[in-house]
Amino acid sequence: MDKKKILIVDDDEALVRILSVNLALEGYEVFAAFDGMSAVMGAHRIKPDLIILDVRMPAGDGFSVVERLKLSTKTFTIPVIILSALPKEDIEEKALQAGVTHCFAKPFDNAALLEYIKNLIGAGKERSVVNA
Repeated sequence: MDKKKILIVDDDEALVRILSVNLALEGYEVFAAFDGMSAVMGAHRIKPDLIILDVRMPAGDGFSVVERLKLSTKTFTIPVIILSALPKEDIEEKALQAGVTHCFAKPFDNAALLEYIKNLIGAGKERSVVNA
């Protein structure tokens, strides 16, 4: 079975690197974009199983990215998790109305995020059982 694909979109390269390593260790195939425009183009090209998205970024904020993804027949079903340094109460209602699956505030609990992802899209790579 193929690995589950996750697209991480954040202009904070250090955060993208840390998240990428953590998700790759869990068996996910990870892709990165650093602005809104690249996020939308990448989502169409990669067709990820999940998108992790920041709100404040250059070339299209997180909400405009979600809006564009929801308008496309190729990407409207992809679940989106928002990671934001903005206060959760400031963005959560708008995010959920836009079609976002869940919001995590930065700094986030890595274990809780990984658990949420696993429950949402399954493990990174299903382990195949080999009969002896």
